[in-house]
Parts: sequence; structure tokens; C-alpha cells
Amino acid sequence: MRLTFKEIKDEISKIVPRNIEYNVDLEAGDIAIFTKDFEPFVSNDGLAGKISKKIKRRIVMRPEPDMVMDKEDATAVIKDLVPESANISELFFDPCIWKVIIQCENPSDAVGRRGSIAKEIRNSTGWEVSVERTPPILSKTVRDIRGYREANAEERRKLLRNFGLNIHRPKRPGSTWARVTALGSYQEVGRACHFVTTNESRIMIDVGVNIASDTDPMPYFTAPEALPLEQIDAVVLTHAHLDHAGMLPVLFKYGYRGPVFCTPPTRDLMLLLQTDYLKVGGAEGKRAPYDMEDIRMCMRHVVDVDWNQTTDIAPDVKMTFSNAGHILGSSAVHLNIADGKHNVVFSGDQKFEKSWLFDAANTRFPRCETLVIESTYGAAGDYQPSREEANQELQDIVTRTLQRNGKLICPVFAVGRSQEVMIAIDDLFRSGAVKPVPVWLDGMIQEATAIHASHPNYLTSALRKSLQQNDGENPFTSPWFRSVEGAERRESIVMDTSPCIVLATSGMLNGGPVMNYFQNWAHEERNSLCFVGYQAEGTLGRRLQKGFGEVPMQINGRTEIVKVGCEMATIDGFSGHSDRRQLLAFVDSMNPKPRNIICHHGDYYKCSELGKELRDKYRCRTYAPKNLETVRIL
Repeated sequence: MRLTFKEIKDEISKIVPRNIEYNVDLEAGDIAIFTKDFEPFVSNDGLAGKISKKIKRRIVMRPEPDMVMDKEDATAVIKDLVPESANISELFFDPCIWKVIIQCENPSDAVGRRGSIAKEIRNSTGWEVSVERTPPILSKTVRDIRGYREANAEERRKLLRNFGLNIHRPKRPGSTWARVTALGSYQEVGRACHFVTTNESRIMIDVGVNIASDTDPMPYFTAPEALPLEQIDAVVLTHAHLDHAGMLPVLFKYGYRGPVFCTPPTRDLMLLLQTDYLKVGGAEGKRAPYDMEDIRMCMRHVVDVDWNQTTDIAPDVKMTFSNAGHILGSSAVHLNIADGKHNVVFSGDQKFEKSWLFDAANTRFPRCETLVIESTYGAAGDYQPSREEANQELQDIVTRTLQRNGKLICPVFAVGRSQEVMIAIDDLFRSGAVKPVPVWLDGMIQEATAIHASHPNYLTSALRKSLQQNDGENPFTSPWFRSVEGAERRESIVMDTSPCIVLATSGMLNGGPVMNYFQNWAHEERNSLCFVGYQAEGTLGRRLQKGFGEVPMQINGRTEIVKVGCEMATIDGFSGHSDRRQLLAFVDSMNPKPRNIICHHGDYYKCSELGKELRDKYRCRTYAPKNLETVRIL
């Protein structure tokens, strides 16, 4: 059912009794009802549920602005009502949606019996209450984003209203159709970018950078489908890795002012990685395609959407995120087009296997006529070891290296792989399988880990439990993990002759602090270099995997040849991508099966071989398009 904003207000007026005062506004795809009398709306069988059922939209309740206390007075009331046993660590106010986050050691004490304290706070102050457990590692990124959102609340409120007006605009004439255009990551890995066009809407899924290319790093923004950028209706991000979100600020630099839909962890990690991309590029003398102001503008336009929460993102498109199992907050994107005439799922980067960090990717979609699936390891023979085998391989190389009194370098991606390896190493040390040595964390690993700790609901239940219990079982705060703060500490580690393990960014050896350890330790036979993530073609990591005995490196502005004498190892089982077996099992688990499958995020052979196998097995249409090709899906 397609309704304009005026029609929505008319429908609501038919349901709400005349004696109840209220106002209706838009918050992107949500309908916000402002009132001083919450009870008739939120009670059992309340008005909010009836309205939502009638207009088929998500309803959010908001207090009338004149009943909301200012921040200082509300803080005093909260501290008076919440018992000391809750041990409040911080309060975060978001005036855009009139919500206060109470961060404390004992959430149940702050909420009160059957929510009594939270309800009293709302009634007394007007602020909606959300209670979070204080994470075991505090994230500067999360704190900064919350402060920035508070400071820009007025602008964000106006933006949400504008997004909503666009979503609920009048219907355009003409027949219904939809197509997907490849703007990046087709027959290649990197710069993921899909463009969904319907007769009503224009939606971009992912906006990545090709990390392995300095000459052609961007998606095809100049394709006719994408221009003009300011007329794109929405941008959706599957996850925060640079090859999926690294070029988002470019859209804002060149005129896009619409919403960016992503999960809260993706929002936080995206800021961390984009900022580091600028920092690393600047240190290497590369001209960045955007600056910090473009990143800040992105943040003002982000609309948070949790897993399994359906929201309207365009006049004829509803979207639902679900777990993709790849990194923190990574999501498959389900798009319901034209009231269900066609359903398309973008798998994003996904892992169909339970890991230390995440549950296996979700395969339960209400409907899916078209699946767009990654093919990173889609070719025949692309089989990876299990997580158990990967743990054993890690134990073996750690043991061999330490027996030689050597040092182990693990180039890691700050997000995902580093936390997996940390947990695996922690398990080796705690179990007594390996005698503990210092494990140095260099680059953004510590901050990325803190962001993981800030979003426990996106982790496995076992890991969430270990993070929330103060019993010494938290793997991220074990004593052997030590953060490298600054160049002086890095230099002292390099000069120290005692055995150790270093986890350092970047994961493909294409810049970052890992280069310092590699150039100093790579020549010694007693040391080891262990890859735990994908190495893209054209990177130093891929050249080393191919067996190069010496490689050129930029050292103090000069090109020098570094000899490679250390032991080399690759552990594929830590990959955040599904292998061929898991990709096939993912599709096999879907019910009903898609009629069309589009393969991307892999070279020509991987996309083609995966497509052929799926076509033969499920009698569906499969496609392995090149960049700039279009597939009509409706």
C-alpha cells in the first residue's frame, strides 16, 4: 500500500480519538508520533500497533518537545532515580530523537523492576531511556560519534524529515520495472558498488575503494545510471570494510545529500576505517579523494537500522538487514520492491559458518527472486579449512616460531580478522598449549576491538556473555595483549630480541605499521610471517604468497630491496568469506530458492564457475556481468 505523507496523517486521524492531542512527523522511513500522553499508544493493544498495522509503517513514539527537560536537569533526575548499585559510567543524550543512553555496570538496577525506573525517568524528564552495560574496553570512536550526533541534533532532525518526505512522495506514472547495474566489484575484488534502479527509485548498495589500485580506485560514479549523484534516493552499506564503504565520502563531496542506511556497528567502524584511510594516504604522500569534512557530513546523514528491522528507504522499496557473518555489523540486504512484486537479496561479503565472533550468515528470507552473491572463493577447488583446523595451524606456526626464539608477524585487517586471531591466541595461552609471550597490537586493532565490545548484541551469545561478565574470561582484556602507542614503542619492539607476536595493520601489507616490522624482521630465518586474510592481486602480500624471495620497499623516501628469509605461512581458515562449499550450502539453505543469481566479488573464473554450478544444480538463471553491465530483474 503506497501512501503519501498527507494520506498517512489522514489514516492516523481516523484511528486516534479526538480527545488525544498528538502530532505526526517523519523520521526517514519511520512515522513519528509526538504526544504528551503515551499510555493510549503503547499499552497492550495500543493505538501505535493499530496505526502500524493499518498504514504498514514502523511507528516511533516521541515526547512533545516542550515536555522534555534540558540535559542538565535531566541528568540530575536520572542520577537521583537510578540507584548507586547501577554504577552509572556515562550518559549520552541524543536530542534528535529525544533519547538518553544510560551506560552503567548493572543495567537491571538502572531499568528497575518491570522497567519501573526507566518509565519514571521518561515520565519525569520526557527523555526516552535506553540502558547499556558499560563495555569492558571503552571506544573513543563510539563516544565521539555520540557527541557529534548530539551537537548536530537539529540538522539531523531536519534531514530525517526530508528523507521521509522523499520516501513518501506521490507515485510516479508508468509500469513497474527494476534492474541492477554493476558499478564495481564485478569480475574483480574491491570497490563494491551496485546500483538498483526502478521506475520510482535509484539506490546505491555499497561504495567501496579498490585498495590494490592507486590509478583506478573508485567505482564507476560517472556511469549514466548514477548521475546526477544528488538525485540518488538512498545509499545502503552492507559493512564497513574499505572495499565496500571507503568511497562513500566522495558521494557527499560531489553533491549527494540523501540518507545512508547501515547498522550501528557499520557506522562506527566506517568512521574508524575512513579516517585511517586518509591518515595512511597522507603519510604516503597520496592525494586523498575526500577530506574529514566529507566524512563528518556522512555521519550526519546516517540512519541506523538494526538487524531484522524493516524500514522504507525509497517510495517503492522496503529494506531489511540480517546477519552476514563476515565482520561486526555486516549484513545481507533484502529489498522488497513494489509491494513485493520482486525481492532481491545482496549477500554482501558473507561467512556461512559459525566463528569465534559471529553466527553463520542468515539464510531465512521471506522471499528472494534475485540473489546477488559474492564469489571470492567460488571456483572449483576453493575450499578452506574449518575454524578448528585453522586454530591448529596457528598453534603449529606459533609453536615453531617461539621454539626458534623468533618473532611472528601477522598482517591483519583491524576489523574482524584481528579479533578472531586474538581469541584464538588467547585460547592457546589459556589452555596451556603454548607458553604465553607478549602479543603486540599495532594500528587500529585496539580501537576496533573496543567497538566490538560496544556492540555485544552483534556477537555470538558465548562471546557476548564473556564480555559482560567481570570474571577474567574476557579474551580481549587478557594480560598478554599489549597496545603499541606511538613510534617510540614500535621502535623498541623492533629492537628487542626476545620472542613475541605482532598483530599489525594493514592486512595486505600495502601500508600501515606492519611494514616497519616486516622490513626489520623479514630477513631472519627464525622469524615467521603469517597471513590470515585475503591478499588482493597487486599487493605486496600477494607477491609474498607467490614466493618472491626479495621485494622492493620505500624506506625513508628511497626504494630498497628487502630480502625474505623468514618462514611464510597462510592460514585460510580465518577468512571472513565463505568458500565454495559454504556458498553452495548458503544457496541450498534458502527456501524458496532464487530464480536469478548474479555473481560478483571474484575474478571472471570464480564468478563463472560458481554461476555454472548454481545454474546446473538449481535450474536458475545465473549471471557473471562485467562492470557497467546491467541485469533486468523485473
